[in-house]
Amino acid sequence: MESIRFRLRFFLVALVVIVALGTFGFMIIEGLPLLDAFYFSIVTIATVGYGDVHATTPAGKGLTILLIVLGVGTFLGVVANATEMMLNRRENQARLKKINMLIGIFFSEVGTKLLSDFSDSDPGLPQIRKELVVTGRWTDQDFLRVSKMLKSHRYEVDIGKLSLEGMKDFLLRKRAFLVGLLESPMLLEHEAFTELLRAVFHLVEELGFREDVLRLPDSDRAHLSGDARRAYNHMVHQWLDYMRYLKEHYPYLFSLAMRTNPFDQEASPVVEEVQKATYPTM
Repeated sequence: MESIRFRLRFFLVALVVIVALGTFGFMIIEGLPLLDAFYFSIVTIATVGYGDVHATTPAGKGLTILLIVLGVGTFLGVVANATEMMLNRRENQARLKKINMLIGIFFSEVGTKLLSDFSDSDPGLPQIRKELVVTGRWTDQDFLRVSKMLKSHRYEVDIGKLSLEGMKDFLLRKRAFLVGLLESPMLLEHEAFTELLRAVFHLVEELGFREDVLRLPDSDRAHLSGDARRAYNHMVHQWLDYMRYLKEHYPYLFSLAMRTNPFDQEASPVVEEVQKATYPTM
């Protein structure tokens, strides 16, 4: 995409220069007023033919030929690169839509449950928990503000507050699902989410290799705490980005995501009467 932007800027600058030179050239050689000279340059480059204005001198005709040779190719370069950029943007939007669909499936199947468990075991979360209760009134500025705040949060997982046996059983049941996500070629373009999946899958492997997670030495529990903290850190940021995407593109999915917010201890999927005006439908 960057190379297309560079080519488009190059051709645009070249086109402006050629039009300017052609305009001033016709003003001097043909004695045309500014508007007529500019009009003559444009219709020459666009190859739409002439009407009431045309070159009458040999020098003017030579300038016209030069303008056609240089200008037409430049004009076509602008059109071709602008079209390619538009098509690439549409393709990227379609790809982004599919990637976010996979991210949504991840949070529905695994992420929301893990975030709820990790956040409940984070000793520092009570200080910022209310900042993570996303509502329908949030703007882009609210998402940016909370995103900046989360970068300075010290993510911790008190392993003693986690049900390691329950988490192990849950993640092992979801192992095939996680492998399927990792095999998706589209996710290779989303580095942050790929790192999240790797962190979660590593936690699955660590827990899976331990036969009895209830009898672990403190050193091993500290190791697992670090693995959980890594996955927790990645998930929080991806969850916030995904909530922002849903609010902008899918209000009905955003409604459910708000009502199942893993950071909101009062969250409930049940729509109460007072919520009817808050949660949009489509």
